[in-house]
Amino acid sequence: MQQNTLYATLGLTVLLALILSGIDPYDRATWLLEVAPVLIAAPILLLTHRSFPLTRLLYVLIAAHALVLILGGAHTYARVPLGFWVQELFDLQRNPYDKLGHFMQGLVPMLVTREILLRHRYLLRGAMLNFLAICVALAISAFYELIEWWVALAAGGGAIEFLGTQGDPWDTQSDMFVALLGASSVLLGLDRLQNRQIAALKPQIERGS
Repeated sequence: MQQNTLYATLGLTVLLALILSGIDPYDRATWLLEVAPVLIAAPILLLTHRSFPLTRLLYVLIAAHALVLILGGAHTYARVPLGFWVQELFDLQRNPYDKLGHFMQGLVPMLVTREILLRHRYLLRGAMLNFLAICVALAISAFYELIEWWVALAAGGGAIEFLGTQGDPWDTQSDMFVALLGASSVLLGLDRLQNRQIAALKPQIERGS
């Protein structure tokens, strides 16, 4: 019951944030592009929460990632107030909020991939599992950069807000590097926490079946 309350709270928080962000975003087209992953993932999670429930860790981090995307969509990444505060605090040349998004873009897909591979018994725990999960996270990051490129080709100057490069010629490479850092950070202890939650999840699934 406590767990269901947590998941309901996470879902309602994301839904409320999504609605509020869509009332008057800085740029409507950019908002739609930025929150598109949330709009795609949410129905999938709802449809699979009984047949393939994820660990608590994943649900919490997916919700956190969704909130990062929604806030970036509302303001555009280059204009998020939190990013300006960090920029001023550390005397940076640009608003770094988009790097948080790319860090989560590595962290969450790494954990999702790892959980699927483990629970379907495609791989056992170990270095190869973690290596392939990181590779999938990097592939997703690279594909997202391709999407940004395609949007730029289609929209021309209208894609500037979505790209959010802020004049950095190496933005694409640094985005993927930050995603790599996010994926690799799982190995600092989140992998062990995920292992424990997966082990605890099995008897819960059996009781519910």
